[in-house]
Amino acid sequence: MPPATIGVDLGGTKVLAATVNGDGDVGARVKRPTSTDGPEAVAAAIAEMVRELGGAERIGVGTPGFVDSDGVVGGVPNMVGWDPPVALRTLLREATGIPHIVVDNDVNAGALGEAAHGAAVGYPDALCVFMGTGVGAGLLLDGRLRRGPRGLAGEIGHLVVRAGGRRCGCGGRGHVEAYAGRAGMEGEARRRHAAGEPTALIDIAGDDRMKSSVFAKALDRDDPMAHELLGEAVEAVGAAIATAVMLVDVSVVVIGGGVADKLGPHLVARVGAAAAGLLGGGLAVPVVPAALGDDAGVVGAALLARGA
Repeated sequence: MPPATIGVDLGGTKVLAATVNGDGDVGARVKRPTSTDGPEAVAAAIAEMVRELGGAERIGVGTPGFVDSDGVVGGVPNMVGWDPPVALRTLLREATGIPHIVVDNDVNAGALGEAAHGAAVGYPDALCVFMGTGVGAGLLLDGRLRRGPRGLAGEIGHLVVRAGGRRCGCGGRGHVEAYAGRAGMEGEARRRHAAGEPTALIDIAGDDRMKSSVFAKALDRDDPMAHELLGEAVEAVGAAIATAVMLVDVSVVVIGGGVADKLGPHLVARVGAAAAGLLGGGLAVPVVPAALGDDAGVVGAALLARGA
């Protein structure tokens, strides 16, 4: 018998697929780099991963971008070749032969995982922020995931924190993601290096993708540019959280994602302090690290597949 449910966390740099039982326990897992050959190649890779895990009765997938009720994805600036709309659920059904597939935004899936089995347990109103290739958030109000009529709820990565500021991957200016997404930080580091500014970030990464581990190593070397870029990221995410808290009045903010996981609780504490400094007057809320790490996305995706 195939496992009942496989959760898939599709990100800008990696894909993680895992079997997940009804208690949220993660079993076998497979991780691979995200293909840069477009959505069809990504769907084929996911199908191969599912087969490697023994198949499934149902699959839940969390993906970057805005996702409608038919599993069609739009707004994916950090994925190569993903020109919207991308009918991801249809592609996956064709590639896997499994009809029961649910597709939602990746941070929505992560938020569901943290709410059910992680750092947001016991908080019906929570904002779960994920700092990875981009920046996004899942918003839970009264214990229910809030998506919005266009799937835009929680897209704090595209809040404007600096009018006319740095260009975001979506084409806008001054967005959180331009300052705090791994791709935005890498783009700025390479631009400044090309203009003649030395940095350990380029020494470590070379021509390869500047992963979160590269930033961690550069910080260990006390690299000035890495410190400056991280400071801008903290400031941007702190401002977004302060805005969200005043707009929807959540009780807790959970921070996860590849960048936050790699740089650790110290980064989360800095973001919390930045948000508290902007809120003032005793209005700050707890800002805590995510508890599930890499597993948040696959656990939440499995919940989606079960109808959460």
